Amino acid sequence: MDAVILGAGMHPWGKWGRDFTEYGVRAAKDALAEAGIAWTDVQFVVGADTIRNGYPGLVAGSTFAQALGWTGARIASCYAACASGAQALDIARTRIMAGLCDVALVVGADAAPKGFFKPVGGPGDPDWLRFKLLGASNPVYFALYARRRMELYGTTQDDLAAVKVKNALAGSLNPNARYRKAVTAEEVLASPMVADPLRLMDICATSDGGAAIVLASRDYARRLGARDPVRLAAISTVTPTFPNTVLELPNFATDSAAAVPPPARPFRSAIAHAAYEEAGIGPEDVSLAEVYDLSTALELDWIEDIGLCGPGEADKLLRTGQTALGGRIPVNVSGGLASFGEAIPAQAIAQLCELTWQLRGAAGARQVEHARIGLAVNQGLFGHGSAVITTR
Repeated sequence: MDAVILGAGMHPWGKWGRDFTEYGVRAAKDALAEAGIAWTDVQFVVGADTIRNGYPGLVAGSTFAQALGWTGARIASCYAACASGAQALDIARTRIMAGLCDVALVVGADAAPKGFFKPVGGPGDPDWLRFKLLGASNPVYFALYARRRMELYGTTQDDLAAVKVKNALAGSLNPNARYRKAVTAEEVLASPMVADPLRLMDICATSDGGAAIVLASRDYARRLGARDPVRLAAISTVTPTFPNTVLELPNFATDSAAAVPPPARPFRSAIAHAAYEEAGIGPEDVSLAEVYDLSTALELDWIEDIGLCGPGEADKLLRTGQTALGGRIPVNVSGGLASFGEAIPAQAIAQLCELTWQLRGAAGARQVEHARIGLAVNQGLFGHGSAVITTR
């Protein structure tokens, strides 16, 4: 049984200073309105959790259900760091495909702190150890990837600036984006250095925002009169393979008895290719991609990891305009995290909103022509990866 997308909704990203629940409820109501159904029609609600917003954030399914009004719907809550939204979608999709419900609502929202993220836990938290013992805050972590890329493939700071320019232009066309202003390469290169080689405008911000999706069985969509709805063709939530991920930190299993044969692909590549396999397509079939651009350099890495080109070739695609709006394989036509910032539990859901609107031909000035297959990927802390594929 297929799961299809009836409605998508978002609360614009920004720094609004309000409770995250407000953002999620706004997104949910917009998604329900687009689907043409009432809140009382929803049988299952999944909330993507946000651990930075107190107990209500840790039981997001219940929080959103209560805010929308108790109806007796079944609920679930899900936390998987930056992949929380994708795993929440997977829970809802699985329940529909199992025939246990006809229509489900998936919601994620966040009210992020100002500045770069700080570790939430104490000394037993690997994030805390990375920050406090290694001094590797997120920008430093992103910079290590960027420096590696520059050494391996000759990527330049001009290339990194070009990624920001591309995404800022797309974001300027998106009413839900936080930053809606085109920028020049000179402005990017003049922004303050944060962690060499990454400047302030190379790194995504933290944001408030919300996103929601209404999923349904194809039979339900047909009864509702929905014509040719967007199909949720695959969701991958794979974990790393032991030989590639050996961290001598608390709470990480490094027992050699758990080892398996070396992976055929690195982790980020495996995330996308598991989704390709499930959907029965290949990277050559993708019309557009939303990738997890925590930094400008990471966007280039992701383009290669998901198979849109070979290792070291993303710079060429960028320089020749192939990943820009109007190019052969547009990447981050929503504006990406460069234009939105991070609202962690909403991110993967927001990516799916963009794919949905693009495949419907409803993306306005940023519309990709003849969009038929969309891919969204991201990676969360603690080995959470996700990829979502939509088709028409």
